[in-house]
Amino acid sequence: MVSAVHGVPIWERTARITLCIFGFLLSVYALHVELSREKNPEYRALCDLGDSVSCSKVFTSRWGRGFGLVQFFVSKDSALNQPNSVLGILFYTLQLGLGLSVSKRAAFFLVFSSWVSVAGSLYLACVLTIILQDFCVVCVSTYIVNFALLFTNLKRSRGLKEAKEKTG
Repeated sequence: MVSAVHGVPIWERTARITLCIFGFLLSVYALHVELSREKNPEYRALCDLGDSVSCSKVFTSRWGRGFGLVQFFVSKDSALNQPNSVLGILFYTLQLGLGLSVSKRAAFFLVFSSWVSVAGSLYLACVLTIILQDFCVVCVSTYIVNFALLFTNLKRSRGLKEAKEKTG
């Protein structure tokens, strides 16, 4: 029998906390790089390893804010056109907070928001490779975290369904 805290298996709790903290830190770093590069165009981030391996090039591109799509609906400088990293900070905070609840509604929202994050990751991965022709270590790391969170959330949802079936 797997130990659980408040009905959540220990492995899931550990995985969620680890993934959310890692994703949160990656997002904060991405925001730092973008803001630093905006203030100083000569700024060189630790993740800038070469011409085709540059996270600051990606973060400061049009796709670094609002997925490159929001600016078609509002001005480029609008408060609604936030850096993708801000969305990441909100997403990982939400995943961590909702992960504390074992309700069916929370599980649904965790899975739904994870699917949205994976769709966004796939879109941005295509932009990264096809349009920008760059490799971004921070970006790819967040994609991996998003896929791992989806797996974790699907396991939780399945576990809740199985528990409900056992109890009737």
